Amino acid sequence: MDCFNKSGVQDSSLQLLNLAVSIPLLVLGLFCNSIALWVFCCKLKKLTETTVFMVNLVISDIMILLTFPFRIYAFSDTWNLGSETCKTLLLMYFINTYMSIFSITAIAVDRYIAIKHPLKFRTWRSPAKAAYTCCALWFLFIATGVFRILQSRDFTLTTCFQKVTTEPFNMALVFVLVGFTVPLIIISYCSGEVLMLLRKKNASDTFEKKAVRKAFNIIMANLVVFVVCFLPVHVGYTVRFITESLNATCHTWEKVNFYTHVATLVANSNCVLDSVCYFFAAHEFWKATIL
Repeated sequence: MDCFNKSGVQDSSLQLLNLAVSIPLLVLGLFCNSIALWVFCCKLKKLTETTVFMVNLVISDIMILLTFPFRIYAFSDTWNLGSETCKTLLLMYFINTYMSIFSITAIAVDRYIAIKHPLKFRTWRSPAKAAYTCCALWFLFIATGVFRILQSRDFTLTTCFQKVTTEPFNMALVFVLVGFTVPLIIISYCSGEVLMLLRKKNASDTFEKKAVRKAFNIIMANLVVFVVCFLPVHVGYTVRFITESLNATCHTWEKVNFYTHVATLVANSNCVLDSVCYFFAAHEFWKATIL
């Protein structure tokens, strides 16, 4: 079943939506993440485990943002920058998307251990070990991505950042289960435990109560942003895989594919929201827990 020529993936509504969302995200994202990176690397006097993970998160978000100009071009005209360029950009996009997700997961786990079990797992935490964890994740994701590209068929691409066949993409299930569902469970558990601890904390004065309330709200905001940004696109991957596996009609495939494109734009907004949420969390959270 060939639905691409009928579906008009590059229709005017999708082009306008991509421009309207990607350009502001690119500008705001580079601005916010550059400031966050400068603060974390140049202004903070002490490097902590959380700071290492946050720097890693900012770097991965910046790498995602650098693919946006090519995404804008891909939706505006026929792709003529070569198949290898497209494959490299897709590799860069997906590696850094899931590096971003796993960096957020690492921050949640580190925060949980530091507050819930500060003595029991004290030897597990250090800036060096956090850096080793980040390096291991980079190696794993890059090796997996390169292996996937080497195994892919050699064909000429006339589009990029768009799925143009109805052949099921088996890696979609890996993205959904390993890349999103497992981190979601871990983040939800760790955030829930920390939120319960903050709720039970006996604040002695107004200032302390205010700090605890801010920390509580920030943890909630982090969790909500993660779910809102990444849940829709992974639902899209799942539904599209099922649709393609069942050989659904072109009309159904078109609707699901369009939804997945829109959900991807929502996921991309995480590049801006990360720097805002975690920049404030770095200060407010620790301020509340040490009082």
